[in-house]
Amino acid sequence: MSQYPYASGPAPMSPSDERTWAMLAHLSILLNLVSGVLGPVAALLIYLLLKDRSRYVAYQSLQAFLFQLIFWVGGGALAAVAWAISGVLAAILIGVLCMPIAALLSLIPIGAIVYGIIGGIQCSQGQDFRYWLIGDWVRKSLTG
Repeated sequence: MSQYPYASGPAPMSPSDERTWAMLAHLSILLNLVSGVLGPVAALLIYLLLKDRSRYVAYQSLQAFLFQLIFWVGGGALAAVAWAISGVLAAILIGVLCMPIAALLSLIPIGAIVYGIIGGIQCSQGQDFRYWLIGDWVRKSLTG
């Protein structure tokens, strides 16, 4: 039997559950290390399944989803293109000069993992974590 027998919507989450699910949304970036792309899928699933039960979880999971799309998928694609261009141009001297740029771009997905772990830790402590550039945009889109 439900804790709220006369409630019409889903039961709200406890603060502890909110922190746990928000942390898991951010730490889903670690799935990318073993699967390549399942991190954004996990964050999106958490958002879709729990958005009606907790605004905090909705905000944190949507943020984690967009962050992973931009910095893991987008950053990885950008690094792959840079390495491909460097490889093609390696036949001439300019390709060798492009390789340091490709190496720097390869750090974007690694930085995304570290930033996602920081978000997970802060959410597990009950803090309102916001990704740089993404957090305010997500908050505005959720509040209208």
